[in-house]
Amino acid sequence: MHTFFSHDITTRDVRLDPVESSHAIRVLRLSSGDTIRVLDGQGNIYTGIIKDPNPRKVVVRITNHHSLSQRATYYLHIAIAPPKNINRFEFFLEKAIETGIDEITPLQCEHSERNKIRIDRLEKIAISAMKQSGQPFLPRINHMVPFVSFVRQNFSGDRFIAHCCLHEKATRHFYHAIKKNHLLLLIGPEGDFSRKELDLAVENNYFPVSLGHTKLRTETAGITGAIITAVKFYDSTK
Repeated sequence: MHTFFSHDITTRDVRLDPVESSHAIRVLRLSSGDTIRVLDGQGNIYTGIIKDPNPRKVVVRITNHHSLSQRATYYLHIAIAPPKNINRFEFFLEKAIETGIDEITPLQCEHSERNKIRIDRLEKIAISAMKQSGQPFLPRINHMVPFVSFVRQNFSGDRFIAHCCLHEKATRHFYHAIKKNHLLLLIGPEGDFSRKELDLAVENNYFPVSLGHTKLRTETAGITGAIITAVKFYDSTK
């Protein structure tokens, strides 16, 4: 069954936006009477039948509704410094959503090579990844924040900073350091966090962790963090 996205589903008849409508009718060749799935990014999964196959404003008659209270048994927030090549950050975003993530904050660090991002484009990529993976929740994507101000913010859960500083190796692996199901993981830029940033994070109760024995690219480290968390909280009985 094909999956689509709609921000606001408040009535039995849902109208898809022009982009989703065009994809449904002109690309997938769907027509009146076809059954589709519609997600709103807030945990609601709708099933409906195409009532009006207008390629600019498809109307769907909702026939079934299922709601989830939470995405998973854990909440994962990754704050990460986008690399210079934005395609690599977009790749991280896509794969992190596929494996499971709740919130993403782009960081501006001392060694950052990128200080601007387009939230609108990232949100489109997030919606696409959500639909592709069948995730009913759309992760929150925040605006870029300076590292110094971010680490001083309150967070009720485990705080970690993954780094590869040669002068201070993290001795505990991220997987084994996780104790709570509410997590915040910091990932630095290609040049890693500065010594000043690492010290500031530790002062604000961030625990230094390793993601493995090899040096990872920024986007790989972010994806690895998401996968490790998903494995940690995986419940084989579900």
